[in-house]
Amino acid sequence: MNFLIDYNLTGDAVLFWGTLSAEGWLDLLTIRFFTFQEVGLPMDSSDRVVWQFAQTNQMILITANRNMKGDDSLEQTIREEN
Repeated sequence: MNFLIDYNLTGDAVLFWGTLSAEGWLDLLTIRFFTFQEVGLPMDSSDRVVWQFAQTNQMILITANRNMKGDDSLEQTIREEN
């Protein structure tokens, strides 16, 4: 499983990774976390760009700050593209 970690959750991702490791999940599943920087996404990428990137690359998006306002909001994008 590949996870795309939103830029504001990098610290939380480290803690989550530690929990997954401590609980033995990393022995059972191939799990990789990617930051925006690692995949070349600018921090100011629109929700639509982030979602499309995650979908194209078969990644699970972990985010906490995407909004629900506007044509390119994460909610609107998911409604249109799913």
